[in-house]
Amino acid sequence: MAKKDAPPRWDREMRRRLARGEAAALGELYDRFAPLVHGLAHRVLGVLGDEQAADTITREVFLHVWQHPGAYEPAEGPLRSWLAALAHRLAVERLRTTGAAPAAADGTGSPENLEHRVRRASVAARADHIVHSLPAPLRAALDLAYFQRRDYHRAAADLGVSADETRRRLRLGLHLLAAAHDAGGPGAPPGRGGAA
Repeated sequence: MAKKDAPPRWDREMRRRLARGEAAALGELYDRFAPLVHGLAHRVLGVLGDEQAADTITREVFLHVWQHPGAYEPAEGPLRSWLAALAHRLAVERLRTTGAAPAAADGTGSPENLEHRVRRASVAARADHIVHSLPAPLRAALDLAYFQRRDYHRAAADLGVSADETRRRLRLGLHLLAAAHDAGGPGAPPGRGGAA
């Protein structure tokens, strides 16, 4: 049995392949994680109203990975979390540097207001990352109960499990969400408790 702290084999192998300069590895990494990176960037940068900003951050993240494959340390956590933290950091930097101009135009350009908007977007991005990192059965139960507003019995029927199993999944999902949020604190970037 592997040690709990050991990084997944796929992550270690991907780092080796990128370090060797395998373009196919970058393509595989992009195919697997571009939706996550783009989604996080879009969530943070949504306040700018610039739809292309998330595309730019996504390109910057994968360019950084290609140019600095050794920046990721598998012993520090999953590659997915590292990419999410990198995307979050780059998006927040972009929001801080470009967010002042749209805010000034609408009269809300104070530094305190911009910082509040950055923090609010960061918290939303972290919550989105936490939810999408949950195991699929827990995520499905939470989606049915909280977002689609189904009661236990209806959610259980939709999931094809008992009402007791549905309640168990919901309790576990909420516990994991709370633990993940508490570990990172409000506004912490997705990933290893706020470590970038």
